[in-house]
Amino acid sequence: GQLMPPIMGAAAIIIAEYCNLSYIEVIKTALIPAFVSYIALRYSVHLESKKLNLQPIGKEYLPKFFKTLFGGIHFIIPILFLLHQLVILRRSAQTAVYYAIISLLVLILVKNIINKRDKIKEALALTCHQIWDSLVVGAKNMMNIGVAVAVAGIIVGVVTLGLGNVVIEVIDKISGGNLIIMLFVTAFISLLLGLGLPTTANYIIMASLTAPAIIALSGDAGMVVPLIAAHLFCFYFGILADDTPPVGLAAYAAAAIAKEDPIKTGIQGFRYDMRTAILPFMFIFNTELLLIGVDSYAYGIVVFVTALIAMFAFASFTQNYMYIKNKWYEGLCLLMVMACLFRPDFLGDRFDISLLGLASRHSWQVVGIALFFTCYFYQRLRSKQQKGEPG
Repeated sequence: GQLMPPIMGAAAIIIAEYCNLSYIEVIKTALIPAFVSYIALRYSVHLESKKLNLQPIGKEYLPKFFKTLFGGIHFIIPILFLLHQLVILRRSAQTAVYYAIISLLVLILVKNIINKRDKIKEALALTCHQIWDSLVVGAKNMMNIGVAVAVAGIIVGVVTLGLGNVVIEVIDKISGGNLIIMLFVTAFISLLLGLGLPTTANYIIMASLTAPAIIALSGDAGMVVPLIAAHLFCFYFGILADDTPPVGLAAYAAAAIAKEDPIKTGIQGFRYDMRTAILPFMFIFNTELLLIGVDSYAYGIVVFVTALIAMFAFASFTQNYMYIKNKWYEGLCLLMVMACLFRPDFLGDRFDISLLGLASRHSWQVVGIALFFTCYFYQRLRSKQQKGEPG
């Protein structure tokens, strides 16, 4: 939920402040990566279930859809109200959240009065009790953020006094000036510092320490990296820290529910999240994923589709499974698909081709899509041959 527009986590509002962007612009840049990441997760789970031959749950065990929907649909009203304040009225995040909370309080009161229409005093008392409990829980939750923001303020001050240059020098020395190694080092530091920290607190620290390093060192390497790309890079790896062993707070929570080993749960979760881990690297090398420089809806759809197919290829590669288990050469084919779709500019600059009258980079995207579906249908043919069915 931290990644998915239109209501992202609290860190998204802080990203807007750091990058001097409106909240709408942050939503726009985060839109394609979020959808691609979640659809690819669903695809990864599909591949896993196919590998294990898992069967779906019977419909009789599922909750009734419309009964469940209409039983809680009123809770979407404050969210829609918040969206109206942010997107339509273009109010600041603080003002929009304030009015959304007021609408939620009114909703609680109306809901209690409807449920206890014969006992108005009891409904009012229950509302006051719920509001008080909400204030207490909200204050407790804000303590972590407040401490993190206060500590981050100290870090920002120290960075301003010179530590930032030291961090950049350390990362530069470790990476030897190589941009790819530098990004891996930065990602590792983001994961390491994020272990055990709430996402928002982790992002604040990363935005102070590692995001400036990405901007500075990529500039030294001759690349212009948009500020929002560097900040989203740190933001994504901060979120990944939640299920990265050995700490993996989310993995421990999931393991407690599933009654499984937390380390194994964290490793399995990180395997699924590898699809998310590759996206931040693409922010740096292919800023079209953030809709930077994309000025038409048609081309935005093309970017989304190519990124989605690339993520499907990556998920199939990491799962070693597509329609059936991959052969080694099919794995290489899937890696080629990723290269064609994630870095068409890189291939286009080095190997100039033209298909269907398209520019070189778009021709490589066509090659990548063709390779993906060729691999898929070839696996279907192999599957039929293994079962003795006619091709």
